[in-house]
Amino acid sequence: MQKWVYEKKQEKMAQEGLKLLELKFKLERDCTGTGTNYMKDELALIDSNILSYVFDESEPEKRKICADLAADCWKRKREFAVSVQNLSEFYVVVTKKISNPIPAMVAKDFIEHIIDFQGWHVINYDAQTIRSAITISTKRGIHYWDALLAATMRENNIFSIYTENANDFRKFRG
Repeated sequence: MQKWVYEKKQEKMAQEGLKLLELKFKLERDCTGTGTNYMKDELALIDSNILSYVFDESEPEKRKICADLAADCWKRKREFAVSVQNLSEFYVVVTKKISNPIPAMVAKDFIEHIIDFQGWHVINYDAQTIRSAITISTKRGIHYWDALLAATMRENNIFSIYTENANDFRKFRG
């Protein structure tokens, strides 16, 4: 009985997540996604900038691509990782920094759906991750917040990222 209730809750969250996207962006239910260079089964992290473009009306082309990518997760076509850092950055950007900020409650609802939906893997960092990030930042001359995200990904065995800042993350290879 509990499994059935859990599965129904997940299905409802998937539908609500899609409704959030469709309401805001009028996505079609049969969108096929954007295609990537990553293997479909490989868990990739969605960076804050990708999540933010889903709500950024000033960048319609980027918005469409990013919304389609997120929709693939809500439609259970693939799963993605997102860090607590990404969710925090996303909240600030979409409620304060984009040209047409969204209400805080809309951003909160979107984040809560990501946290609760099993297609999104929310990853976190700890004190050791911070140590690793400082080392990465100083050795490679990388901005600390990017180093923290890279260290968090590495600790969670995630080696692919969807980001607008691809050049920054190429420095972490090897």
